[in-house]
Amino acid sequence: MGNRFLTFAAISGFFCVAFGAFTAHGLEPHLTFLQLDWIEKGLKYQFFHTLALLGLGLFVTATQHQPAPACRRKGLNWIGYGWAVGILCFSFSLYGLALTGIKTLAWFTPIGGVAFLIGWGALTFISIAGSLKTRD
Repeated sequence: MGNRFLTFAAISGFFCVAFGAFTAHGLEPHLTFLQLDWIEKGLKYQFFHTLALLGLGLFVTATQHQPAPACRRKGLNWIGYGWAVGILCFSFSLYGLALTGIKTLAWFTPIGGVAFLIGWGALTFISIAGSLKTRD
């Protein structure tokens, strides 16, 4: 489980740096302000969630030898896959919209936003549930 999140975070981080540099040094003169804004917004959300996935992957790797209840493993999957799907749908729809002008790609942006929220909601739920268990 942890390696999937770490691998995704590594690939996503590489992409953020490479695509950001390519945009700044190669595409910028050819794009409108609005197109650049879409790419910047996509990169910002992708980078933040890449860092979150990196932290999640490191946590899972560090605790993989400890017995964990199935509900925690499922919760961690909801978090990680929520953020990963969010990156793919939210950020990449903005990149596609900026580079191709295909307006229907914008339909995937809110799906990605909801996926981000699912990941953060799952993290909130696990955190609250874990703190309630430690009080007992």
